[in-house]
Amino acid sequence: MTAKLPSKTHSFSTVFLIEMWERFGFYGMQVLMVTYMIKNLGFDDASSNLVWGAASALIYATPAIGGWIGDKVLGTRRTMLVGASVLALGYLLLWIPNNGGRLLYFSLGVIIVGNGLFKSNAGNLVRKIYEGDDSRIDSAFTIYYMSVNIGSTVSMLLTPWVRSAVAARFGDTWGWHTAFGTCAVGLVLGLINYCVMRRSLAHIGSQPDRAPVRPGTALITLVGGLLVVLASAFILDHQAVARDCVYLAGILILAVFGYLIAKSQRGERAGLVAALILCVQTIFFFIFYQQMSTSLNLFAQHNVDLSFDLFGIHLFNWIPEQFQSLNAIWIVLLSPVLVWIYNSLGRTGRDISIAAKFAWGFAAVAAGFFIYGLGALSAVHGQVSSWIMVWGYGLYSLGELLVSGLGLAMIARYVPERMGGFMMGAYYVASGISMYLGSMAANFAAMPQGEMDPETSLHIYTHLFTNLGYVGIGCTVIALLMLPLMKRLSASHHLAQQTPLPAVHSEEA
Repeated sequence: MTAKLPSKTHSFSTVFLIEMWERFGFYGMQVLMVTYMIKNLGFDDASSNLVWGAASALIYATPAIGGWIGDKVLGTRRTMLVGASVLALGYLLLWIPNNGGRLLYFSLGVIIVGNGLFKSNAGNLVRKIYEGDDSRIDSAFTIYYMSVNIGSTVSMLLTPWVRSAVAARFGDTWGWHTAFGTCAVGLVLGLINYCVMRRSLAHIGSQPDRAPVRPGTALITLVGGLLVVLASAFILDHQAVARDCVYLAGILILAVFGYLIAKSQRGERAGLVAALILCVQTIFFFIFYQQMSTSLNLFAQHNVDLSFDLFGIHLFNWIPEQFQSLNAIWIVLLSPVLVWIYNSLGRTGRDISIAAKFAWGFAAVAAGFFIYGLGALSAVHGQVSSWIMVWGYGLYSLGELLVSGLGLAMIARYVPERMGGFMMGAYYVASGISMYLGSMAANFAAMPQGEMDPETSLHIYTHLFTNLGYVGIGCTVIALLMLPLMKRLSASHHLAQQTPLPAVHSEEA
């Protein structure tokens, strides 16, 4: 008698729980990294923004390789597990106190490799769980996005508090590194949880998951991973190299898309063109997204009143880095609302296309940045109300859900299954390129080292945010103008999916 397979919901829960703990570690680290470089290592604003921008670009670029390894070498499920283990090692290295950048660059290199192995394969497992169930893909990825943000919410509130509490007792150096150590503990808990629930994914994965790993393959993967760690550390230490790598990656992504479109079967072409258009739009979105850990983070350091008051009653104070958690909090709150809207519209046959959701997302992001800019009008002594950050992040996060939250669903819907892991990796490379561009944009508001008058810094930051709002409007207009083309491409893709292959192809397969 054939054993009953676990439900899709059970399999899905296993993936998003380990992803939740992975995001706990990543965002717990990210929320501190720029201010750590400035306050503990003595970097200026511009250098810390660019180092983190380069690290972000590599963190998002390496899943292209990780997706291929998952598809062809180690297996999707196995590669995800190895990636989570390497990430835990990277956070453990950040736990070690140091006074220079070299150990930081090496630790970030390990994190870059771990993320590359983990990220695209976790998303690809969700795709495989719901393969052929298009009606549930958007909702599944939105729930997935919401669930993993629970981990990031907790960590972005926790690690700044740990840093502050430990620093008060043992000094700043131990405060920073103990907070990074908290991220490692989170990853270890995630790995333990996965081991308990791993049977629910035993039937999900790529072909290599079904065979043992050959020793030679394992050795080559290990050596390759170490070389990527060293190369990443070198790139982070040389900003000119980082910039050139980002530009080269952009050219390669366009070339890869062009090659795949040219070589694809006729029925696959419309879907790949649609994926390319949405991928380009995603690049623009992540320029906005990168402001969270750079310009918005430093804005909170310089020009935000840390006190939350309501009707004249003081509620609590936040540490500046904790404002980044508003992004994840809003995503957790808004995701169920969007899922309900998607499902309601789907039941009545009035689905909103992914392209239209992207356009609405850019409009929300633009409105969010205008709110930051308008905050200057009510500032007192160069300090804007903490509630300005709450509402700005609310609109910013709605835009993220409509664009980034559906980016993986876009790949799942438009890209052929045989390209799934690689194309999810390519999507992350495109995101990484825009992360670096976002750091370059943040440097328009980079402050020189030393004290600066709050009124002056407020003007510099809000000028940047207002300009980003105008760019967001431009992206919205372009996305709206692309809707007729996207509608035609989607219709062609859907028709090709419904058309059966000729018998001769089926026999050959």
